[in-house]
Parts: sequence; structure tokens; C-alpha cells
Amino acid sequence: MNRYLPVARQHFLAALASTSVVVKTISALVVLLYLLSWAVNTPYTLGVTPGYLFPPNFWVWTLVTHGVVEQHIWGVAANVGTVMACGRLLEPLWGALELLIFFAVVNVSAGLLAGLSYLLTYVATFDLDFLFAVRVHGAAGFLGGVLVALKQTMGDTTVLRVPQVRLKAAPALVLLLLALLRLSGLLNSSAPLAAYSYGTLSGWVYLRFYQRHSRGRGDMSDHFAFASFFPEALQPAVGLLAGLVHSALVKMKVCRKMVKRYDVGAPSSITISLPGTDPQDAERRRQLALKALNERLKRVEDQSAWPSMDDEEDEDEDEIRTDTQPLLSGGRDPSSTLRPAGGPVGSSLTSTSSSSMSQSGGATSASGVQHPESSIISFEDAPSRS
Repeated sequence: MNRYLPVARQHFLAALASTSVVVKTISALVVLLYLLSWAVNTPYTLGVTPGYLFPPNFWVWTLVTHGVVEQHIWGVAANVGTVMACGRLLEPLWGALELLIFFAVVNVSAGLLAGLSYLLTYVATFDLDFLFAVRVHGAAGFLGGVLVALKQTMGDTTVLRVPQVRLKAAPALVLLLLALLRLSGLLNSSAPLAAYSYGTLSGWVYLRFYQRHSRGRGDMSDHFAFASFFPEALQPAVGLLAGLVHSALVKMKVCRKMVKRYDVGAPSSITISLPGTDPQDAERRRQLALKALNERLKRVEDQSAWPSMDDEEDEDEDEIRTDTQPLLSGGRDPSSTLRPAGGPVGSSLTSTSSSSMSQSGGATSASGVQHPESSIISFEDAPSRS
């Protein structure tokens, strides 16, 4: 185990060195506040406590700081790993500023919605523990937002081969895992589950309707609809309910109606608005096609190289030279059987296969030595015509 630690440390430092200032700053804050937690109760002062978040206390700074507060070393590893994965996979597509905006939006929204839900739970149960005993902190909220963003950008990537699990199913699977851990008692608080749920929801809302990019705002593609987070059997019902909620929010002017646009790659600058199509879908399919093509080319290169035509010709010439045997016995030159033409007309081509067979037969009976038969074609003097 000890021999793998230097290698892991080297890879971690190399990955950290290749990230931006935003990723390095967030990672440094997580480590610094973890070290500070040995002396100060950082979840109380920097984490979201529902009873102190709303008036009369109004600890609003906890909405910004709760995402970088950790009490355990495995929490630090999960938090830094999530931020670094976001920096390696999402920052090249978005940029450092957009990554910082996404981090702030997801954490603030997750902390605010989690505190509000605990306040409503207190109103329903009158249990003060929901106000002052709950501490919302850690990477759970931002992890939900990052998984949603990865589903949007590379949802068809295979995470596990047996059983086959794609990245687009990761948000729902992690939510199910946290729910099972809470029901089994392995999680002491429901705060991570609430933070992850609201982080996933806020990340999807921001990426679906508000994120600015070169093609406009939001992502209205079909593969990123709210119903796509659920199993296929539930998607029709969830899609209908989500459509009703979206229509109500549009009428309340909370969300604006999005027009899906499809840019035709033609010489004329024509833009056709079609339902159910989006430029991000085309870009996503293009990236998948390029990835499949690169994998095929890599498999072809890994196979054994085919022999060249020059090598085959050289081998054929060597075989012809080694397989050729003299056609005449006694070491005579076959060219000696070629006689120049005596007549003015030229030479006639005659076959002497039958005569040579009879001569060889006679030689065999006379001397008892059998010579190989030959069917040499020789040139005889053509009889002159008068």
C-alpha cells in the first residue's frame, strides 16, 4: 500500500497543477477550513443552521461558506475530488468564470432551499431540532450540480461495464444511495440528502434555463429534460407534470418560454425554429461520432500491420528462384537447342515432345538409366519453298 502512495500523490499534484486558479482556491479553502475545524466548530459558524439563517439572526454568509466546510478527511477527499473533476471536465468547456458562477449558484441555492425545507418541517412538527440541531455543509450540494452538468455534456459515457451504467444515470443512482444510507442509519443526519437533492435541482434549473453561452441561454434539448432523470416507465407521467409546472412558471413570469432553434449549415444564414431540436443535440452527436471514430482508428492501429507489396514480390521472386530446376539433363544449356533459321522465310515452331519421349524410352531400355522427360520446344530449320 505504501508504494502506491507516492504515485497517487504525484498524479494528484500533476492534476492540481493543470487546473485554474478557481479550482486551486476552492481546494485550498476546503483543506484550510478542515484544519481549522480542529480548533473551531466550523459547521456551526460557517455551515447553514436553519434557525439562524432566517430572521432575526439572518446568518446569510453561511450560504456562501457551507460548501467548503468539512469535518472528516473523507469529506475533504470527496470535496476536493469533486472540484478537481469539475475543473478537468467542465472548465475547458465553460471557462473559469462560468465555473465559479456555477459553484456559487448551486451552493447558495442548495443551502437556501434546504434551510427553507427544514423551516417548513418545523412548522409542521414544532420540533426545534429541525431548526437548531441541523447543520448543512459539505460537498453534497455541489456534487449534485456537477453530476447534472456531466449528464448534460457527456451523458452517454459508460461508467461501469458490468452492469452497464452510463453517466446520465449517475444523479439518480447517487440520490438512491444516499436515501438508502439514511434509511439504514449510516447517515446521522438528513442534511446531506437534502443538500444533494436541492443541489441537483438547482443545477438543472440553472443549466436548463439561465446559463449563457454562444448559442443563447439555456439548454432545451430533449435529452436534458427533467423527465430524463427518472426511469423510462415514469418519464411520461413526470414529463406531463413538469410541463404543467413549467407552464405555470411561464405565466407567473418566473421562467420565460424558450424557442428551440436549429442552425442549418448552409451558405445562406437561415435559422429554422423546430420543436424538439437544438444545436447542442447536434454538437453532442458530433462529439459522439468523433469519439467512436477515434476508437475504431485506435483498434485498427493496435492490430498487426499488413505486409507491404514489395515484401510479397521479393518473397515470390525468391520462391521462383529456389523452385526452378534445369529442364535438360547433363548440364547442357537450354539455349543450345535454339538454332538459327536457315531459310529466308524464318523459323517454324515444332513440338518434339513425342520424339523425346520415345528416345528417352529407348535409352532406358538400353542402358537401364532413366533420364527425366522433357518437352523442350526448339526451332527447326523451315524447308525452303520453291
